[in-house]
Amino acid sequence: MSDKLEKHQNADFIASIDEEPRMPGHESEMENKPDWEPRYPGSGRLKGKVAIITGADSGIGRATAVLFAREGANVAIAYLSEDDDAAKTKELCEAEGARALTHACDLGQKQACEELVEQTIDSFGRLDVLVNNAGEQHPDYEIGDITAEQLQRTFQSNIFSMFYMVQAARPHLKKGAAIVNCTSVTMYKGAPILLDYSATKGAITAFTRSLSENLVEDGIRVNAVAPGPIWTPLNPFGGQPPQEMDDFGESTPMGRPGQPNEVAPAFLFLACKDSSYMSGQVLHPNGGIIVNG
Repeated sequence: MSDKLEKHQNADFIASIDEEPRMPGHESEMENKPDWEPRYPGSGRLKGKVAIITGADSGIGRATAVLFAREGANVAIAYLSEDDDAAKTKELCEAEGARALTHACDLGQKQACEELVEQTIDSFGRLDVLVNNAGEQHPDYEIGDITAEQLQRTFQSNIFSMFYMVQAARPHLKKGAAIVNCTSVTMYKGAPILLDYSATKGAITAFTRSLSENLVEDGIRVNAVAPGPIWTPLNPFGGQPPQEMDDFGESTPMGRPGQPNEVAPAFLFLACKDSSYMSGQVLHPNGGIIVNG
């Protein structure tokens, strides 16, 4: 076996690849900015709770973080490298009366997840909700164009990170805690140019259902949200080819992409006691696309 091949096979971490160098993208640089504002007053549904939300600097993660803050939670905002967006999300959460911290890291590294949880516990003293939202995607029209590095990187960011986060969080999650994972409509309907991404989302759904069975007797609920096409930095900054962006989201029955604040309430519902009789389930804010499951 060559040294190069052996090194690749033994690698436990693939650093950011240069397939789409502008990803994950800065919301602050978008001309048409996503809607993150909560649409209704808070009612204390997460009062006294502490939540970690990954990928919370922008998009769905930001909308969820601010909504959780409005509902009374203190929030740990995990993100990759967009310091300006993360600082803005922290500011927005604090404006809702919450305490918030930011933590820049690559969640594809097990140690990074452990450090994130440790900082959260050191700062807030507890952990009640884990939202696994962070992820990446790299469009390719041909399966042969997906490199080994891209394949491992996509799985590392999208599903390995969820295992690492749950492993790190598990000792701190007590009866009544909730885990909410972000899967995707692509898991159900497919996406011809997102083969590796869609495969990770299938893994996330299976992980959600299996983890639910694993933890339900301990009083910890595990559910997921499967968004459709949502207007976030991910797609205009490389998650979709430029030629696919002119009609982004128009193929849904509603004829438009969704906004982050149309998805965040699904995460809130699954994180709070309103969904106390639900575990192993998936909610589908996807513009009316009919899916099975």
